[in-house]
Amino acid sequence: MDLVLIRHPEVAIEAGVCYGQTDVPLQRDARELASALMTRMTALNVPACVDGWHTSPLRRCASLAHALGVGVHIDARLSEVHFGAWEGRAWDAIDRVLIDAWASDIEHARPHGGESLAQFAQRVIAWFEATCVDRDAVHVVAHAGVVRVLAAHLLGIAREDALQWPLDFGAIVWFRCVRGRWVVVRWNA
Repeated sequence: MDLVLIRHPEVAIEAGVCYGQTDVPLQRDARELASALMTRMTALNVPACVDGWHTSPLRRCASLAHALGVGVHIDARLSEVHFGAWEGRAWDAIDRVLIDAWASDIEHARPHGGESLAQFAQRVIAWFEATCVDRDAVHVVAHAGVVRVLAAHLLGIAREDALQWPLDFGAIVWFRCVRGRWVVVRWNA
């Protein structure tokens, strides 16, 4: 089985703003981005999308999924982590004590009142377990948090380690299950 994840392209919001589940648009036209993405996927020999694109309901993912065509499966479990009271605020305007409290227990702390990493991961993994069974390939337009949580889950590594991995806007991440084990075919391609 192949799992192909595309991180949404750049968004139209100021740099340095926490926007987890805040519904912000893409910076550029989704059709133009989809065309360029299809060209890259072809060059990388990414398996063709047959069953449609799975995506978050947030515009930055859903608009690209719709532009890619071939049916769209919207699922709220693929939404980015919810940062509660921090949503829409500049990271440098958030009380450093709260950020440090969150960082000291990244798995369970939720000083913002939103989701903990464990809660977020539980919802994303529930989507994976319900959707990615007995399929040849699943294609997803996703948020960075979703991609990293799935990477940690599939590869059996700590989530806080995967959170550190670089992941560009518009990046292609491709996993393949080989004899019951998941391997990375492409990361940040």
